[in-house]
Amino acid sequence: MQGLSAAPPAAFLLLLLSALLSPAAAAPGAERELNPSGRLAAGAARVALHYLNFQAGSPGALKELGQVRKATLKVGGSRRGRTGRGSGENAGSCLATVLYRRTKFPPVVNIKCMHTKDQKQIQEEDNRLYQKIRQKRSVNYNFSAEQPELIIFLLLSFPLADSYGHIEPALEPAWALAVAGSSYIMWEKSTESLGYFLAQVKSVKQWVNDFIEFDYTVLLHEIPTQEIISCHMRLTWLPGHPLKVKYFCASENQGLEDGSGMESGSAAGILHGKGANF
Repeated sequence: MQGLSAAPPAAFLLLLLSALLSPAAAAPGAERELNPSGRLAAGAARVALHYLNFQAGSPGALKELGQVRKATLKVGGSRRGRTGRGSGENAGSCLATVLYRRTKFPPVVNIKCMHTKDQKQIQEEDNRLYQKIRQKRSVNYNFSAEQPELIIFLLLSFPLADSYGHIEPALEPAWALAVAGSSYIMWEKSTESLGYFLAQVKSVKQWVNDFIEFDYTVLLHEIPTQEIISCHMRLTWLPGHPLKVKYFCASENQGLEDGSGMESGSAAGILHGKGANF
């Protein structure tokens, strides 16, 4: 199948942000406004977005980052931004904290959302997609999609409507699950100084059992190094259950790096069938 260019679901996040830096970064108690379009605010927003999309575990609940509305930096304490609703399509909001740990662990994200898409509607859409996918057997896809101690507190707003841009309808489920699964990889790999975008979904192979499995090759764009990292990802999905993700990545300058979803309440347990041998 010919490659397709596509934008991710247009559910835009607007952010009110404050940050807690380690004592090494600034004096305890210091507080100042940050540039909402600056690296710190944008990086934390991406981390919160990756975590939110992975935790949702649903093709119908994906969000896309829109804008950081306000950013505040604070050292040695915490500060929460006031929640609020955007105008027009920006009808949802979330309040999140992002903690970058100095050891080799993924950032800790806590997030609460309001005025989001109706969960019953999401579940119904997921069930329809699940039944549609189960009607297929082993399927191969080929398509591309070009896209473009630290705590950060964020207020996120996003529209209720979802849009898959120019992706062919038959590819929407595979694309959406690629975004959700790669969000886990990008969240786990993110640091205070490195961030990631999903640059391309190169190929997909699908197996259908009770659990639906997708075997992906995805390319991640690392910021600010501009390096392209190739990752092989096995994703297992069943509506109403957490996503299970297992992956390994390789780049030009690094060896193989592997991981799997082990976050409580998100991706946990042993992959079934083919996934166990991934």
